[in-house]
Amino acid sequence: QVQLVESGGGSVQAGASLRLSCAASGRTFSSYRMGWFRQAPGKEHEFVASISWSGVSTYYADSVKGRFTISRDHTKNTVYLQMNSLKPEDTAVYYCAADPTARGSMVWSDFRSWGQGTHVTVSS
Repeated sequence: QVQLVESGGGSVQAGASLRLSCAASGRTFSSYRMGWFRQAPGKEHEFVASISWSGVSTYYADSVKGRFTISRDHTKNTVYLQMNSLKPEDTAVYYCAADPTARGSMVWSDFRSWGQGTHVTVSS
């Protein structure tokens, strides 16, 4: 099991950028597929992006494709989500999640570890 701590959220204007970080503890981090989800008020958890253990394969929700970039640094046990051209509809709590399998699921409950979340608010 890995423990995850997100940071980097904040309140910005539409069109701005933010970079979220997810620091992981645990020796097996490098073997985990990692993902970012978000939850807007009153809505279910929504898949945002994922990255394979090697960092070679990445997947994005259509709503963020071309604007968000997921990456990972094994030397720092950290996963990043670079968010550009932010829109008000990106407002949500963003969560980092770890998946020890290679199934490629985009379902929240299929991941096995989750962080506490970091708030992102985008105003128009």
